[in-house]
This record gives sequence, C-alpha cells and structure tokens, in this order.
Amino acid sequence: MDPHQIAQLPPPLPPEQIIGLNRPKVDLHTLRSYTWNGWEFDVPPEVFLPGATSRMIHQRILDDDIDVRGRVYAAMGAGLGVEAAVAGLRGAARILAADVHPASVRATEHNYRRVVGAGESRQGTEFVPLVSDLFAEFPPEPRLDVVTFNPPAVSQPVSDDPDVVRNVCAGRPVTDAFFTQLAERDLLAPGGQVYFVASNTADLRGIIGHAVDSGFTAHVHHLHDWNDGVLTYLFRLTRENAK
Repeated sequence: MDPHQIAQLPPPLPPEQIIGLNRPKVDLHTLRSYTWNGWEFDVPPEVFLPGATSRMIHQRILDDDIDVRGRVYAAMGAGLGVEAAVAGLRGAARILAADVHPASVRATEHNYRRVVGAGESRQGTEFVPLVSDLFAEFPPEPRLDVVTFNPPAVSQPVSDDPDVVRNVCAGRPVTDAFFTQLAERDLLAPGGQVYFVASNTADLRGIIGHAVDSGFTAHVHHLHDWNDGVLTYLFRLTRENAK
C-alpha cells in the first residue's frame, strides 16, 4: 500500500458506535466451552472466546489459504489455541504459540494436546507455548515464515477490566510495538508473511501507516463487511529486505 491507498482506508467509526459494538460479555470470568469445526475446546476463566474475526484466520489456516505446512509459524495472542491446533493438524514444522496471559498459554497448550495429540511433536511438528509480551520471550532469530495476529486494536476503551482491555482495546501501543519489534529484530524469514486483522473500530490508517514506515508492504488479503458499519480487513504484510 502506498500513502494514497492508506489514506483510502476508512477512519474509525464514531466512539459511541465502537463502544456499543464491543461491549464485553458477562461470562468472561467463568469456565466455558467452545466448539469449532467439530473440535471441542475448554475455555478457562479470563480466556476469551474466539469471535468471527479470529475465525477468519482459523479457517484460512485450515484451508491452506494461510499456508503453514512445513513452515515456522507464530500464533500471536494465541488465546484459546485454535489457530495453533489447526496449524499442528496442517503440518507446520514449528509452532510458537505466544500470549502475554499465562492462563491463555496454559489453555493453548491443553487444547493443542487435546485436538492435535499428546507428546512433544506430531508428525514432525514442534510445538512451543510461550508466555511473552509480543516477541519479548521469543528465542533468538526464530526466522518466522508465517505470523498471524488478531490484535486488541479497538480504539475506544470499552471496559476498565484489565482482561477486557488486554483482549479488546489496548489500541495502537500494541500494534505499533508488534511491527516495530518484528522489523527491529528482523524476525521474518525471506518471503515471510504476516496476516493481521483490524477493522474500522481501530485506527487503520495509523496502524498500517506505522507498519509501512517500519519497512513492511501491506496488501488487503480479504475484506469483510458485517453490514453493521464494521469493515474488517485481513492484511497480508511482507518485508522485502528480510535477510
């Protein structure tokens, strides 16, 4: 995307509309369950249920549209662990499943074993669960082929519950740090791809503008109109000077 194309991205919706669309559910601090594609996942308290935007990533990994087969894959904000489990079933070479929230990482590890299988690896896949603030605890030079992130990019505070903020409305500081760390640590392998979800409940122009300023090239991989004013973009970003 060039500056003109970035300027064509929609501005954030009105604050009251953003807040109304993102009101947290009251069951966050309870034990729940989640079913997707015939698989059952346990959802401990404080761990968020995946929504429709997360399923945009899950389904594309399952369909090989986001191709992780034989590749090093980082599932950022792993949460419940659905995308990590799907990547294991699709034959990723190595999965780094990272979340800042320890209970989410435990849930990811539990659900991975439950859906994919027990043991340290399955059919050559190495599974690495990480409690990490973005890439802070990643091993040196992991050389990531594929990265996915559905960040808490909502631009308006919708709750003062820290678990809601962490999952929904941390905003630009998280997305800016994500692209800055990826670039400064040169974490992408040559030809590596980042799949990043954001909507017009966030500052799309600022987020993608910062990514481009950090050396990434952004493409709109998919655009979904929910017919309620929200436009959700799945961006594919590359960094041509990755070494």
